[in-house]
Amino acid sequence: MQIKDVLLTLGNGAFFYDDQAAIRAGASQDAFIYVGEPVTPGFTSIRVPASSLSVGLVLSDDTVVWGDMMGVQYSGAGGRDPLFETSQISDLTSRVVAPRLLDVDVSRYLVACAKVLEPHEHKRLPLAIEYGVSQALLRAAAYLQRATMAEVVCAEFDLPLPTRRVPIYCQSGDAREINVDKMILKAVDVLPHGLINSRQKFGINGQTFMEFVKWVARRTREIGCPGYHPVLHFDVYGWIGQEIGLEPQNIADFICQVANTVPDFTLNIESPADFGSTQAQIENYAKIVSILDNRGSNARIVVDERCNMLEDIRLFAEAKAAHLVQIKTPDVGSIADTARAVLICKENQVGAYVGGSCTETDLSAQASVHVSVATQADMMLAKPGMGVDEAFSIVGNEQNRLLAMLNRRRAQNENVG
Repeated sequence: MQIKDVLLTLGNGAFFYDDQAAIRAGASQDAFIYVGEPVTPGFTSIRVPASSLSVGLVLSDDTVVWGDMMGVQYSGAGGRDPLFETSQISDLTSRVVAPRLLDVDVSRYLVACAKVLEPHEHKRLPLAIEYGVSQALLRAAAYLQRATMAEVVCAEFDLPLPTRRVPIYCQSGDAREINVDKMILKAVDVLPHGLINSRQKFGINGQTFMEFVKWVARRTREIGCPGYHPVLHFDVYGWIGQEIGLEPQNIADFICQVANTVPDFTLNIESPADFGSTQAQIENYAKIVSILDNRGSNARIVVDERCNMLEDIRLFAEAKAAHLVQIKTPDVGSIADTARAVLICKENQVGAYVGGSCTETDLSAQASVHVSVATQADMMLAKPGMGVDEAFSIVGNEQNRLLAMLNRRRAQNENVG
């Protein structure tokens, strides 16, 4: 089946693009906005409403399948692509990508992705284009094969039909206490993220952060159902390194100190420090991981910044420079590379967390679920947005529906066999 037309339409991301450098430099909040001048190129203010661009593939029988392009919340930070600019992305998609789409066989997913997403003028296409177009191609292949997107991924990568539910991780945004309560009442697997992205939230020597960790653990015991025991996961946006310095030993000491306050929980610490480059990040994260492992700590290091594209993920996994790698889907590019990234992590006995951003859409979140389940990732992000309820329902319901369909498919195959 061929593609006979390509549609583009503007959309909204589910949150905002934020200038991380300006926030780290101390920009103050006034209600929801940040006060001050932006620092990162492309930003006209520190907080910008997230935009997206939908690409629709009109198939030869007039069915239309969609994918969504967007950037991540902290665009332009930590080696990421610059701020998503709708008109530029739309122009490049129309001029370069659309003609390629009209000349591709959608039944062969990985071949189609490779052909359509080839570099242009010796440069890789913007990762947002790769992400949205690869979603649409995955939906086209699934439609053609009368299968789920997960089954297409399994077939393309020679994987068995999955049986295991992938744990879901929710993020709180700034409404910490309210959203933590929501997560606990809904028995979320991994919580709460916490958005520890400023000195005020981290506190002098990390005391504010440490008190928050203890409160989350205590609150889980107070209002959680009997037997509920989530993983505690906190994203500190490099503030351990910012506040106590970049010596791996000192960072590991602090993380152990935090972990010792919640000894009954597995504690994930995401982005403990930013060492300024991918190579420096790998070397120093590997040291921190080794120290924690040697101490038998219940803390795990999660890498995000400086680990963006597939090759970065490979380097971190091979160096054991994290216990868990966030595969930040819009930063990886093609969603086929998200699948590859999970498999690379598994090959190296490193945890695979299919993440993404609050700026995404319902469509990109649903596609991410199918890739996460197909590859049996260790956890996946509830997205889009920062509101817990919406993201948890979109990702959780899509997973439940998918597993029901896969169970039926498995039973059919057994009957045929």
